[in-house]
Amino acid sequence: MISSDRHERRRMAMYGWMLLAPALIMLTTFAFLPTVSALWRSFFSRETSRNPSEFIGLENYTYLFQDPIFWQVATNNLIYAGVTIPVSIVIALSMALWANSKMQGRTFLRIAYFTPTMLPMIAAANLWLFFYTPDIGLIDSITGLFGAEPVNWLGQPETALWAIIVVTIWKEAGFYMIFYLAALQTIPPDLREAAIIEGASRWTYLRRIVLPLLMPTTLFVMINAMINSVKLIDHLFILTKGGPNNASKLLLYWIWETAFSYFDRPMAAALTVLVLAVLGLVAILQFRGLEGRIHYR
Repeated sequence: MISSDRHERRRMAMYGWMLLAPALIMLTTFAFLPTVSALWRSFFSRETSRNPSEFIGLENYTYLFQDPIFWQVATNNLIYAGVTIPVSIVIALSMALWANSKMQGRTFLRIAYFTPTMLPMIAAANLWLFFYTPDIGLIDSITGLFGAEPVNWLGQPETALWAIIVVTIWKEAGFYMIFYLAALQTIPPDLREAAIIEGASRWTYLRRIVLPLLMPTTLFVMINAMINSVKLIDHLFILTKGGPNNASKLLLYWIWETAFSYFDRPMAAALTVLVLAVLGLVAILQFRGLEGRIHYR
């Protein structure tokens, strides 16, 4: 009997490892090993034709923390994430609530909202380049009708980052709307009918029933939005290239620039390790902060 139980436990353990193996192999190959490689490489100096790479410990990190450009780029990314994440989520939820209501033409409305997401990143950036072009762009053409002076939206430090933020919100809100729309359609209509019988207003129904039931989707969207906030590089290539004077430069673009324009791979590795550490820490805080407010059905 004991031998039979032990055999069954081994069989179940093997079955579990077989299910886990594909994901474990993929994560090890494309996530864990590159992370360890980047961490190890960040401890070495830049290799040149005259000076081979040497182990320098934490000097790359010390240099980064003393570099004013690092703090400027980190601040840019904080502003970018702090604006794009909440604004995209609020707009996505509003669009999903509207597109989920009983109205004529809601299929067209859903397609219209989702269209920016289907556009390739480069095409979307080129589209907004036409909007932002000084004098002849769409925005200046409209504001010019009211006597406003032309603005070089992408060419001055005060507006360049905000112009990028607007493009990101426009593109990502429709993508997040799909998740909220799918989650709204899983809420049983009985809850709505019960709320009406109890005399609850629309706002009370939204606040007390809909939003708590959407918390798992909100957590998923927040994690994805946070990751996307450090993944932007395509729009910067087309619109600003991080300028003017680093005003719109974000972390991933700076990592690419450091690695492939300045050929300083160890410094780029140190930047990558810092970004991964911050992302992991924020994800843990998000899970712990929202865990008590999430209701899984």
